[in-house]
This record gives sequence, structure tokens and C-alpha cells, in this order.
Amino acid sequence: MSVPQPLEGVRVVDFTQVMLGPCATQLLSDHGAEVIKIERPGSGDLSRSAMGEAAGADNPVFSSLNRNKRSVTLDLRSEEGNRIVRELVAECDVLVHNFRPGVMERRGLDYETCHEINSGLVYAVGSGFGPTGPYQHKGGQDALVQALSGVMSRRADDSVPLSIYATTFADYTAGMHLVQGILLALRVRDRTGEGQRVDTSLFNGLLAMQMQEATTHLMTGQELNWAAYPLSGVFHGTDGALVLVGAFRANPLRDICTALGIDDLSAEERYATFDAQMAHREELQEAFREAFAKESVAHWIGRLEEQDLLCAPVQDLPEALADPQTEHNGMVIGIDRDGQEPVRTIASPIRMSSTPMRAPTPPPRLGEHTDQVLEEILGLDAAALADLREKGVLG
Repeated sequence: MSVPQPLEGVRVVDFTQVMLGPCATQLLSDHGAEVIKIERPGSGDLSRSAMGEAAGADNPVFSSLNRNKRSVTLDLRSEEGNRIVRELVAECDVLVHNFRPGVMERRGLDYETCHEINSGLVYAVGSGFGPTGPYQHKGGQDALVQALSGVMSRRADDSVPLSIYATTFADYTAGMHLVQGILLALRVRDRTGEGQRVDTSLFNGLLAMQMQEATTHLMTGQELNWAAYPLSGVFHGTDGALVLVGAFRANPLRDICTALGIDDLSAEERYATFDAQMAHREELQEAFREAFAKESVAHWIGRLEEQDLLCAPVQDLPEALADPQTEHNGMVIGIDRDGQEPVRTIASPIRMSSTPMRAPTPPPRLGEHTDQVLEEILGLDAAALADLREKGVLG
């Protein structure tokens, strides 16, 4: 017997763009929600033009975030376009946007107005810093939030240069928090029939990600820095790099020395305790670096694993995508599109035994589903659609 998708029957009107919002609505769509993506006529989601024109219609940035969605192009500045959106809001369960504070309000699509239109609507907002406060109008960009949240300043030691982290993890974290908030609000609506507003932000997400470090500082005034532990680090062999985590053992220093084939440094008084190892961290790290530099990464991974120590080679992204565990987990998928080269991208990371991720549909062309959605949900006929298109309301 076929089991319905978890979010089958949930309809989402999606005003999101770039990453925070689209990665949230894509996860909803992966697991059964009907997502209607509202876009600007002529240009659409900003990520459609990421990487320049050379990316073409199947822009990989856009494609990574927008499968299983239907694209509707509407001019929200027009009275009729605004009316159509309000009619869609009345027929939807969830509205999601990640505009700066004030944008939806100027369009007459604020939470209070939408709640009047549809009292059961879950109104979900992702922002850079929150809907109110001193930074409410500041651009919510991943690197800015890395800097302001304290994440960027946290390194193994001060010799490591400050830099922007190369993966947009603030956006992804906030997107996943937004999904959680939407699902929680839908559970409440199941019991009460009432929707509510859900807010999350890049800033809150990165503060929450540092909950252990922040709580340690707030309660003791001390710094908790897992990367600065004396027996952990990134070390180079003759052909690459590996990461070693020297922890969760009775005497990890002894085990590391055994693996490296050097004298047991834990027998020396200056390295006998954790505090002593912290005081002499650089000496220990230099001893490790000298040993690792003599053999290949594969050699050292084998030796370290013989001692049951936590270690792994440092892979680049192409190596990670080709890793046998990636294939085993089914994390790379191909989505067919009209006989063209498939869109190759990353699958939903969630695995469910009875209701796996739905069979994916390709990311939509700009405005590809405008007529279909407006006919299906609002009952507009061909003449009405032609009239709206002639007026420039539809893309």
C-alpha cells in the first residue's frame, strides 16, 4: 500500500529567494508539500542569475535549491497582481518569505493582513537579524553574520588568519530552523485551527550553533574551543592532509605516539595531564607534524585506526562527492528534464523508512507554471489569463 508523503496536502506560497528561504521550501517540497514559487516577471529569484549568464537556464545555484516547485510570475506592484496573490494566500497553508522587514508590509502582505485573509495560515519569515531591533534593516548576508555572531573570530589559535567560511552555513542553518518552525506551527494548527507567525534569522541560528561555547562563557567566563585541544588538529602527510581528534580515550597521547612510532610523550611529566598538554600544545603539535610529514595520509589513517583513534583524510568537494559513502547514502541525484542532460544535485539528507523523498521534478523555468497554477487553484480561464498577460500582470 502506498503511504502518503508526510506533507502531502500542505500548500505553500513561496516568496523566497537566494538561499535561506529556498532551502527551507525545497525540504518541504521534497517531502510532499506543494510549493508555489512567486517570482518577478523577467528576472525571478536572484539566484537564477548567480554565476553570470554563462550558467544558462539550468543555473546550478538556482537548481540546487528549487526542485519540486512550480514557478508563477506575478507583478506584485500592480493592483491585479496583488489581488491574485491574496487569493492564493486564501488557498494556502503556509506563506514563506525572506525579504527585509518592510517589503511585504508595503505590498499589503504583512502577517496581520494575511491572517485576516486566512486565519489558518502559517506565516514564516527568515531574515538576517530579526524583524525588529537595531539590525533589522541590515542586509542579511552569510559572511556578515559569521562576523557579527562571533563565529568568524573563533579559530584553533590566533595564528590562523580571519577569513570568510567558504560554505554558506548560516543560510542553511536558518533555513532548517525555519522548516522546524513551520512544522511546529502546523502541529499547533492541527489542534487549534489557527495559524501563527514564525520567525528565525541567520544571526539567531549561528548564536544557537554556539550553544556550548556561549553557555560556557556565560556561566564561567572561560573559553571553550574544541579546535584548540592539544591532541587534535590538521596534519600533512607526504600526499595530503588528515584530521586527528585526540580525545575520548583514557590516554589518547600514548595511543597517538604508538601510532606515530615515537616515544610515549604521556610518560613525561610536562605532558602527563590535560592541563599540562594545553600548556605545551605547540610542542606536541610540532612533534606530530614532524612525524606525519614522513609518510602518506593512507599510511597514517591505517596506523591511527589500529589504535582506534578518530581520524579522516581531508577531502575536497569532488572527492567527497565521489566517496563510496556518498553513493551508498544516495546523496547525489539526477533529475531528468525533457531529454536534456539531467540536473545533478544533492538529495534531501533525511531518510524515512516508509515515506522516502518524493521522486524529484526539475527546478522550474521562470513562470513555467503560471497558467497551470492560476487555472487549477483560482479557476482562471484562458481569456482571463490572456488579459492579465496583456496588462503585464503575468510574466
